[in-house]
Parts: sequence; structure tokens; C-alpha cells
Amino acid sequence: MVAWVDIVTDNVDRYGELVAGIDPSLADIPEAFARGDGQGDWIGDYVSFVLETITGHVGFVKFQTAYFEACGLAGLQALSLAMQQARAAGMGVILDAKRGDIGATASAYAKAYLVPERDGGSGDFEADCLTVNPLMGPDTLTPFVEAASTYGKGLFVLCRTSNPGAGWLQDKMTGNQLISDRLAGLIGGFASGKAGELGPIGAVIGATVPEEGRRLRQFMPHSIILAPGLGAQGGDPRAIHALRGALPGDLLVPVSRGLTKVEDRQIGLDDYAELIVGRLNGFKQAISHV
Repeated sequence: MVAWVDIVTDNVDRYGELVAGIDPSLADIPEAFARGDGQGDWIGDYVSFVLETITGHVGFVKFQTAYFEACGLAGLQALSLAMQQARAAGMGVILDAKRGDIGATASAYAKAYLVPERDGGSGDFEADCLTVNPLMGPDTLTPFVEAASTYGKGLFVLCRTSNPGAGWLQDKMTGNQLISDRLAGLIGGFASGKAGELGPIGAVIGATVPEEGRRLRQFMPHSIILAPGLGAQGGDPRAIHALRGALPGDLLVPVSRGLTKVEDRQIGLDDYAELIVGRLNGFKQAISHV
């Protein structure tokens, strides 16, 4: 089993910082995948096609669980198979589930997504890294942190997100600190380790808020930051450098709809594959020259 931090270090060096996000929505993809029933039969074929297309071009893939859950059992089966396919292709697998709950429930979530089958997990949805929500307090993160430490996994804890309403809570003061600053300090404490080395506990900070990201990075010198917001959300690739720290691999940049969504659903599959690869290369170039 390769540890998450090692996957990040190796794959960033080989492929760069881009993460291919896969958010399967039938309305946004070529009609060639539609089966006419709208019940999810299309999703497995579509996700497998995207993974085959991006293999060799990108080192990481992020699956948003909500889109798979919306397709019922067919979607969950497609997610499990896709995670296995991505890992077999050498990609680091990020599961964007944003889980967070009280201790016993958090432990069950950690077992579901971070514990290998040989150690008691189901193996069906084992990820290299999981997004988690800290809203209910530090104790709810403990089972995830313990599982990540034990099994060489990674976490991305929500800190200052990219959605327009994020500031309603995350930019509010608590005591003498912004909530996002307090979260960053918590994450940085979990991630602290040997000088010059990345830690497995990272943060989600939107590419749409580079000034906030620059401030928050100071609390987390060892953390990997996942910076969503390019593409459909309008983040500026030229501002990404504000979220980088001093360590190679300490920033990952996911793009989802910006890679896979089409306006012309009549596009042929060969042209669609070419479009995805072209977009991948465009985003990679944009974030590597800032």
C-alpha cells in the first residue's frame, strides 16, 4: 500500500498539480451515453470512458459521491468500479464525500472510506484521500485522523470553501479569530510533522479566494491544499500561486465541469475524448506558469 503523501509527491512530479474531477450528470455529457431510461445505466460506461481518456495525462482523480448516489445502486456500483480502475491506472483517488459526524458515526465513515479490506473495511469505496466537514467540532475529526495515520491515507478538511455563501460562516469572528483561521490552525496542528515534509491532513481552500488562501497557508506549512474553483466557478489560474507553500506537492487543483461538460451533446466520442485531453492540457499549462 502506497501512502497518500507518497502518491502526491510522485504524481505531482510526474503529471503536475491538476486533479480531474468526475461529477457525472447526464444533462452535461454527450447523448451517446444516454440509454433512454434515465435510471443510471449510463453512468458506468461514462465514467470508465473518462478514466480511459485521462489515464497518462493526470495523476489524480476526484469523485463527487453525490452524483453517483443520485443514480442509486447503479451509481454506487459505478463509483466502486471507477475507484478501482483509477487506482489500477496509478491515479491518486480522492473521494469528495464531505463526511462529518459524532464519534461512533465518524468511525463508521472512516471505516467505509479509509480502512482497507484486509483490515476490516469493505473495500468497496476505499479511497486514498477523503474530504471531511469539521462543523461539529474537532472530536468528530479524530476517527478520520486516526484512520488516515494508521493506514497511510489523506484527508482534506473544509476550511475556506469556494462557494459564494461560504463567508456567511467561515469569515465570521469567534473570539479573536476568524472561523476559517481557527480551522486552519486546527488542520495545521494535525498535519505538523518533520521539517520539510508534507503531512497527510490537508485543507480545502477555494481558488476563488486567493487572498484568504494566502493568509490561511501560514497556519498550515505542512498541509496539502485542495483548491477547487477553477473552470465553472470562475477562479483565476493566475492567483493559484497564493495558495502554494514551500513544499513540492502542497497544492492540488481540481477541475470538474470545466473538463467534461459539453454544450453540444451531439458531439462524437472521439471528439469528446480529444476535447477532454485538450482542456486538461490547457488547465495544466495555466496553473504551472503562474
